[in-house]
Amino acid sequence: MSDQKLAPPKRSDFVAFEEIHSRWMDNDAYGHINNVVYYSFFDTAVNRYLIERNVLDVLKSEAIGFVIETQCQYFSPIAYPDLIHVGLKVTHLGNSSVKYEVAIFKNEDDVASAAGSFVHVYVNRSTNKPTPIPQDVREILAGLVL
Repeated sequence: MSDQKLAPPKRSDFVAFEEIHSRWMDNDAYGHINNVVYYSFFDTAVNRYLIERNVLDVLKSEAIGFVIETQCQYFSPIAYPDLIHVGLKVTHLGNSSVKYEVAIFKNEDDVASAAGSFVHVYVNRSTNKPTPIPQDVREILAGLVL
């Protein structure tokens, strides 16, 4: 394993952004947003992006994305009441899976406070078996490829 730390990404490295308001309860005893909350920011941003483009109905869509992998690297702390901007881009668009690169930017910062990845595998809601990404979803995801 390498001890070399990656440089934090910049806003220009991403295609789209979702804004999330931090909450008082997101802070931990150390006075910054707890590390597990970042994963919630990732999940919220990706799913909101799909919902707002009418390609995901969380109650009715036949094909849904299950998270099978996620990771995060932290660069600088964020805390309530920071305004969070989650940068999104797609780095792999397969038959049934998609890999998102995501980053957390606080307020108007140009350099990310955290960056990670998020992988969805699309499954049939009834069987939980992998299924091809629906064409309408694929078209939206293709717009996130940088």
